[in-house]
Amino acid sequence: MVDTGTQMADNSKAEDTASDSVDAAKNASDKKEKLADQVMQNPQVLAALQERLDNTALTPSSYIETLPKAVKRRIDALKQLQVKCAHIEAKFYEEVHDLERKYAALYQPLFDKRREFINGEAEPTDAESEWHSENEEEEKLAGDLKNAVVIEEKAEAEETNVKGIPDFWFTIFRNVDMLSELVQEYDEPILKHLQDIKVKFSEPGQPMSFSLEFHFGPNDYFSNTVLTKTYKMKSEPDKTDPFSFEGPEIVDCEGCTIDWKKGKNVTVKTIKKKQKHKGRGTVRTITKQVPNDSFFNFFNPIKVSGDGESLDEDSEFTLAADFEIGHFFRERIVPRAVLYFTGEAIEDDDNVCMPISILFISHHVSRSCPSYFSD
Repeated sequence: MVDTGTQMADNSKAEDTASDSVDAAKNASDKKEKLADQVMQNPQVLAALQERLDNTALTPSSYIETLPKAVKRRIDALKQLQVKCAHIEAKFYEEVHDLERKYAALYQPLFDKRREFINGEAEPTDAESEWHSENEEEEKLAGDLKNAVVIEEKAEAEETNVKGIPDFWFTIFRNVDMLSELVQEYDEPILKHLQDIKVKFSEPGQPMSFSLEFHFGPNDYFSNTVLTKTYKMKSEPDKTDPFSFEGPEIVDCEGCTIDWKKGKNVTVKTIKKKQKHKGRGTVRTITKQVPNDSFFNFFNPIKVSGDGESLDEDSEFTLAADFEIGHFFRERIVPRAVLYFTGEAIEDDDNVCMPISILFISHHVSRSCPSYFSD
């Protein structure tokens, strides 16, 4: 038989324990509510929470996740169509390249005549040399005032028998900041022998590319008559990221071997260094060749790794600059050489939009080497 007093005592203890638990839970809840109130009264906390909510609301991917499965399926179908559009766009740019090749052949006779006038191989006729400038009246007044000087200069020109247009291409190098930054003082005598620059496009059926040909007259520095630089291009969507495709991109370039004459290689310099023998303690002077800054390093570019390895930041910067320079020769310097010689094109470059071909290729150069292009 159970003792009634003992049972009542046990029941009382149980009730006390339950009451204590309830009180503890209530106190903990009160503390949490109090802490929450304090946190929510903090302006910085409220601002952070609001920003997070705003960002979540504005993120397109978060909206897509909320859509029904059937709608998501239709969106996937649209992406399939977009990939097909990218492949059609790639074909469009291939045909643009074919058109560039076709019209390059039409330009070439004019560029050949330009070369003849520059190098003194032919003289323009009166009709060919007739040109009316926008400031013709002002120039006429100035000419009248300086007539005596002009006559004297003509006499001097006849006496010196000036041939063609001296230092034509070298002057362009000096006028264009992008090029002048590459030219060292010891490059200048060599560039004065530059007679022509040509652009050649890859043949039909060949991988997309273009080449720059720098034609030099006889000189004391190297035996090559032509130095070449070839830029390889790609016009196809990336399999892993097809939506990034917006046109051709330069993906690699190749230079050429310059056959320098003895002691004339400006891309290297000889330095002397003292070397101490570890055992005997004697000191000897050794000489070695190290790379030297020069425009002619343009023909010995950094190679893009074919095994997928990424370049370091400095190499990316150098290669991206190389791609930009090569494209600038192709799109601006060669087609409009006389205007860069006079400086008119340099003034215009700040006021006009780039041709579409520059826009789509320079954009893709930037994607190949993002460290150099920021816009």
